[in-house]
Amino acid sequence: MPQLALPGSYGDAPTGYRLPATLRLGAVRLQVSDLSRSVHWYHDVLGLSELSRERDVGAMGVAGAAEPLVVLEHRPGTVPIRPGSRLGLYHFAILLPDRPALGRFVQHLTRVGVRAGASDHLVSEALYLQDPDGLGIEVYRDRLRSEWQRTGKELMMVTDPLDAVSVVAAANDDPWAGMPHGTVMGHLHLHVGDIPRATDFYSHALGFDRMVWRYPGALFLGAGGYHHHLATNTWAPGASSPRNTDAQLLEWNIVIPGPEAALSSLAAAGFRVNGTQALDPWGTPVRITG
Repeated sequence: MPQLALPGSYGDAPTGYRLPATLRLGAVRLQVSDLSRSVHWYHDVLGLSELSRERDVGAMGVAGAAEPLVVLEHRPGTVPIRPGSRLGLYHFAILLPDRPALGRFVQHLTRVGVRAGASDHLVSEALYLQDPDGLGIEVYRDRLRSEWQRTGKELMMVTDPLDAVSVVAAANDDPWAGMPHGTVMGHLHLHVGDIPRATDFYSHALGFDRMVWRYPGALFLGAGGYHHHLATNTWAPGASSPRNTDAQLLEWNIVIPGPEAALSSLAAAGFRVNGTQALDPWGTPVRITG
């Protein structure tokens, strides 16, 4: 029977090191096949501004922000990928500050003629796109935590149709003017080889709480009671890790106080750690800094 997800009433904490509630996500770094094309797409479709460009690297974020959300890096010979054909990135997820912003984004996509998937996950409402290289992107807004529900210790998440009419109505016909202030990197979702090894790396060693673990083929993990900062899934059966020439996620970033404790926990569990970067069992890099 569903119950309100009151603070501390849900989630399965790791037995050892536990990531702090103050955790936030930094920028994702992506390898792309055509930097100019990607910069234009991330600006014209996603609504990000070019914060800086240096040779083959472009940093994209909210206009006027000090830090980017996405860093685009061109490497010669890079080719687009077919979604679901590689382990690693399923999508990165940009979190909007409220529902009206999501409504304005829906209207914007309609105006520019870009089709997107759409879902209601109970804890959030989301749209799904692919960039020109086949890399997945989610743009979403969260429901209030007071609206979340649980079944036992597990947070309730589903994939239901989005009420797009209601979302658009929340925009009150205000125009889209790019990603608004208050937009942040909300979560990452990765294709992995199997859930038990993902649990060993991301929960037992890195220190995420398990939040949803009975969703078919997927595991959702978070810190500080958030529904998920990271999800892993086995929805790409037979997929291999990216080749050097594939468009791909080069790195995602966790920002916490005292990152040395998380890195030490990973190293003690036998995982590959080099400086502030660690590799999961399928070679996906995560950088942990303070």
